[in-house]
Amino acid sequence: MAQGRAGSSAAAIEDAARLLATSPALAEQRALTILRGAPHDPRALLILASARRRRGDHAGALVLLEPLARAHAGAARTHYELGLARLGSGERAGGVAALRHAVSLNRDFLEAWRAVGDALFKAGDVQGSEAAFAEHRRATLQLPRLKEACDALAAEAPERAEALLRAHLAEAPQDLAALQLMGETLGLLSRAADAEVVLGHALSLDPAFDGARFTLAGILFQQQKAAEALPHLERLLARDPADPAYRNLFAACLSLVGDLDEVDRLYRGLLADFPDQPRIWLNHGHALRTVGRFEEAVEAYRRCIALAPGLGDAYWSLANLKLASFSDQEVAAIGGQLGRPDLPKADRLHLHYALGKALEDRREYAGSFEHYAAGAKLQRRQVRYSAEKTTADLDKARALFTPAFFAARAAAGDAADDPIFVVGLPRSGSTLVEQILASHPQVEGTMELPDIGLIARSLGEVAGGATEPLDALPTVSTARLGELGARYLQATRIHRKLGRPRFIDKMPNNFLHIGMIHLILPQARIIDMRRHPLGAGFSVFKQHFAQGQSFSYDLDELGRYYRDYVELMAHFDVVLPGRVCRVIYEDLVEDTEAQVRRLLAACGLEFDPACLRFYETERAVKTVSSEQVRRPIFRGGLDQWRHYEPWLGPLKGALGSTLETWREPRIAPRPL
Repeated sequence: MAQGRAGSSAAAIEDAARLLATSPALAEQRALTILRGAPHDPRALLILASARRRRGDHAGALVLLEPLARAHAGAARTHYELGLARLGSGERAGGVAALRHAVSLNRDFLEAWRAVGDALFKAGDVQGSEAAFAEHRRATLQLPRLKEACDALAAEAPERAEALLRAHLAEAPQDLAALQLMGETLGLLSRAADAEVVLGHALSLDPAFDGARFTLAGILFQQQKAAEALPHLERLLARDPADPAYRNLFAACLSLVGDLDEVDRLYRGLLADFPDQPRIWLNHGHALRTVGRFEEAVEAYRRCIALAPGLGDAYWSLANLKLASFSDQEVAAIGGQLGRPDLPKADRLHLHYALGKALEDRREYAGSFEHYAAGAKLQRRQVRYSAEKTTADLDKARALFTPAFFAARAAAGDAADDPIFVVGLPRSGSTLVEQILASHPQVEGTMELPDIGLIARSLGEVAGGATEPLDALPTVSTARLGELGARYLQATRIHRKLGRPRFIDKMPNNFLHIGMIHLILPQARIIDMRRHPLGAGFSVFKQHFAQGQSFSYDLDELGRYYRDYVELMAHFDVVLPGRVCRVIYEDLVEDTEAQVRRLLAACGLEFDPACLRFYETERAVKTVSSEQVRRPIFRGGLDQWRHYEPWLGPLKGALGSTLETWREPRIAPRPL
């Protein structure tokens, strides 16, 4: 008989527990019925408390849960319910403490880690929420090898994670969780193309795998492929429109395609929901900066710092505005954060760059260089770059692109003359030239568009499997070259909001692809923006780029890159005479009107006085020069590098004779 009653009680408990998710009111009634016969049954008390919490009666739940948790200190589910009830009643600290106790009892407690992450995210605890979400992801995994890979990522060891995941995927190539984790790992290793392949495969196996879809959207965004990321995010938001991570990334992608009014609306909505979340303030600051609302951007960045004093990106973003110097208190705060042994690598890197700028503003050049160099050293360890391969690739380009090669393809390409490409080294005045051109009524400024690089990368597929674009290009038919030009024009149309006949693509690295640009868009204009190699070189070295400039974190490699760039451009001066218009930044500063007239003529444009008043042109500017180009030209920046000349020996050594010949590149190219 006793056994029968026990079985009946257990069945009633299970029935009440099942009802919690769908009908908490009915679950409460069932729990009360059980408690009439067994008033101290902890299982029924927990169900009753959970039902009350789910119905919004947090006070009624706490009355039951507080004594229940004291009596059962080792019951993870009880402490989880206690944490949620405390959070629901406004006890944030107590709620998080109870949830942390629950996960200390069961590290794989999935729902508890998610609740910790959500609570800390809302509270603005960046590191805490990221760590909790990492644990949540770990808890979703069943296999020890995958958990170990998660631990490696948490320890900032993506190489170790990749090795573990490769071994696992060799045995289980369709493991969705492992594929998502591998995609994330490859993204951290700056191997975005590989990450796309892995995540695309995961989605081909399960299109409803939201985790892989969100990771893929993030990888696409990192490469500025916002137009490709947006459909993924729209699909995710259709399923969960309130998710802050989805909304945040969606806003960032819209910013890249120029839908800035919607971006502002989204960030204001996010901040209304999460006013203490520093990363949303940070991204809102980026959006405000883009549209020239600099004072508001400064406020957003400083709000971010107040909420997360260790978030290095906020300090660097403030420094990058180049609008105001740091206060003594801010400099001391940066130094204090750098003294923390537990500071994440990404924050340390950004803080070194920020302190370098702060000390530069104070004319403490030795200390400034020390911090710039420390930040560059940290970043160099994280990027994959080979100066030898760059030189070899450009030598291959010089060998391939001969007058005969171009003559054989003279009829190739799309005949549109819409694009104006501005190429060169970053920090050489390209944003200034873009702003001047975008002040002309026939020209629209866009941004640093990734599309030419993406087309070059795709040539391997076009040519049937070749992996290097220069190896594939000779096999591409004349008709296909025209299709590639049309593809570029179509892909970039999303950035053309004003309906003007011409537009600017100022991706500086496109100088690597001038041969291909000439073949697919023979009527496009190409501007080579050039600056003194030590001025450009040091300006690049002290700038932390979000992506794409892996050569810039070592002075020797930077000098070799500049030298290779000058030699490649000299080659095109010979094989395509007059194809590229070269503008020297120093000449533009010293004799602005004459150089502007020359620039407009090279682009086939009539002179317009508005181009001399470029600083009055209202438009979105997404580069680090966004503030400078909204002011008249000034000479102050020309010789800043001279303050750092004592430390530029490796840069000078790598430049060699280019240091003397950079202005006059029409010398005979270096022999192959």
